[in-house]
Amino acid sequence: MSALHLLDDPMFTRGRRLLGLLVLLLLAPVALAHKPSDSYLTLQTTAGEIRGQWDIALRDIDHAIGLDDNQDGAITWGELRAHHNDIAAYTLARLELSADGQLCPTRAVQHLVDEHTDGGYAVLRFAATCPDIAGAIHTLSVNYRLFFDLDPQHRGLLKIEYAGETRSVILSAGAPLQRIELSAPSALRQFVDYAAHGVWHIGIGIDHLLFLISLLLPAVLLRVDRAWTGAEHFRDALWEVFKVVTAFTVAHSITLSLAALEVVQLPSRWVESAIAASVILAALNNLLVIAGPSRWLFAFAFGLIHGFGFASVLADLGLPRDSLLLALVAFNVGVELGQMAVVAVFLPLAWSMRRQWIYRRGVLAGGSWLVIAIASVWLVERIFEMKLLA
Repeated sequence: MSALHLLDDPMFTRGRRLLGLLVLLLLAPVALAHKPSDSYLTLQTTAGEIRGQWDIALRDIDHAIGLDDNQDGAITWGELRAHHNDIAAYTLARLELSADGQLCPTRAVQHLVDEHTDGGYAVLRFAATCPDIAGAIHTLSVNYRLFFDLDPQHRGLLKIEYAGETRSVILSAGAPLQRIELSAPSALRQFVDYAAHGVWHIGIGIDHLLFLISLLLPAVLLRVDRAWTGAEHFRDALWEVFKVVTAFTVAHSITLSLAALEVVQLPSRWVESAIAASVILAALNNLLVIAGPSRWLFAFAFGLIHGFGFASVLADLGLPRDSLLLALVAFNVGVELGQMAVVAVFLPLAWSMRRQWIYRRGVLAGGSWLVIAIASVWLVERIFEMKLLA
């Protein structure tokens, strides 16, 4: 076949598309090697006043206004303290709070510093007074514009505490303005909110996705005489995918629930390091075939570790005290919907290309090596608490 005819061949075209998709999926973590840019905003409402705490990553503030005055790569408390007024002015100018339609001006109250799983955070405590409101606030509007001009992927995780209730909202460049009714939310509203959080997290949880994709890559293949060949029947590939996804789901649901209910707690550094190691092993299995047809057991064993990672997200969002079970179930449903969306895109493409060399050599082998390289960087960064990629 001539080169021109090869370029026009439908199978070759599908192969290029599949390879391009997998390259995008596998290369995305290079740009997201660290935890995505988030800030954590907690608001407490009382009669005519809003008290707030805002945790913002030092690396993000440094990028926006510059904190490392001596350019030595480390931000000291002295450098942070020297920029307290700059931090307050920059951040509070990008947050607008309104109560029952009335603008509530904000003012900084205290500056602190804290450590999260991905590094140091500046903690800004502030207050907003609503002078014409004497009683309880019924409707709170939050207009959030922090870092969107620098990083459209940034998001604010908003937690609102009022009258014994807790609401969690995601603020993003696509939805910077949120209006929240401060009444007891319906069960359906809570379910939808936490399910949306679950879908969002699986979309940005690149390490979880790479683990799952690494286990799914051989699902459309069979191991014959120490070599990979395309599976004969789609139902066999579908059954393999079902076993892997189900095992992963059951496992992370168990530990997510135990951790969220504070039955079992593990240091986040250990958990994040173990997740990176699981990604390496899942990809390595495609090259050395350690687990073979028992990939679902592999998915279950390491899914237990991933559940603790999911739990850290719920901890940041906050769980409503009066509906813990509902929030847990909804978040899990959201995670599964996100996973199934990935499977729905991946499986038909992988099946159509299972007999092509570009899938076995380029996607399975090459993709697995790329995953190992990326996850190895994560592992070193998480174990030694250092930054290798900007």
